[in-house]
Amino acid sequence: MQALKNWPLEVRRGITGVFTDIDDTLTTHGAITADALAALAALKAAGLQVIAITGRPVGWSEPFARDWPVDAIVAENGAVAIYLHKKGLQPNKDGHEQLSKLYQQDDATRLANHARMQQVAYRVTREVPGAVLAQDSPGRETDMAIDHSEFVHLPPERIAQVVKIMQSEGMNASTSSIHINGWFGAHNKLEGARWIARELFGRDLDAEMAHWVYVGDSTNDQLMFEAFPHSVGVANIRRFEAQLTHKPGYITESERGAGFAEVVAALLDARKA
Repeated sequence: MQALKNWPLEVRRGITGVFTDIDDTLTTHGAITADALAALAALKAAGLQVIAITGRPVGWSEPFARDWPVDAIVAENGAVAIYLHKKGLQPNKDGHEQLSKLYQQDDATRLANHARMQQVAYRVTREVPGAVLAQDSPGRETDMAIDHSEFVHLPPERIAQVVKIMQSEGMNASTSSIHINGWFGAHNKLEGARWIARELFGRDLDAEMAHWVYVGDSTNDQLMFEAFPHSVGVANIRRFEAQLTHKPGYITESERGAGFAEVVAALLDARKA
């Protein structure tokens, strides 16, 4: 990982879109800070496309999709996307602009997978000492999450045990900075990014990957770090460095939201140079 200051100017000038993780990348101690929010707004004002992609549930993500200056939020590790209607629709009964929701799986598949996940969740919480469902679980539709660092602490050996159980049940499993996520299906953050670029913009992400950057902070961002030729880790990724098979190309000086603001400043400064 090189220092962000080594990111070539000509490369930064060519970036037209940003994919970013949310927890501990945009947020700091669970909340978005003023500098990160201002950075999002500055990206949109400069005409860049901005998509947040997260393991968090769709229910948790909805207010942020409505209030943050982003094109969309892809939630539950690529399974579902939400975005705000900007034109042509009346506010809903609460006076809010309406959100659109897209799924990668059909209704019947989601229903069957949900039932299977409840069985796996029961097994995990029964067999792994200290394992509990994440507090945001009521907002989840297509995956399950076990808390390991948000409100409870699971040691590495227990995290590994949870992952092993999920995989033995035929689930995909991914560990973020706060949760262990499990789901049925072929989707993941990278497939979710390809999907939303196609669905929302009619664009082939792979054909234009060189014009996007990905910003993340954890082991569950490795697919993105590997696929994107331009990727940045905020400084708190050092916590997981020994576990990373695929690392980001660059790293910020600051952690979390302040680190994301550094990335945005680097992009916008390149456009002025």
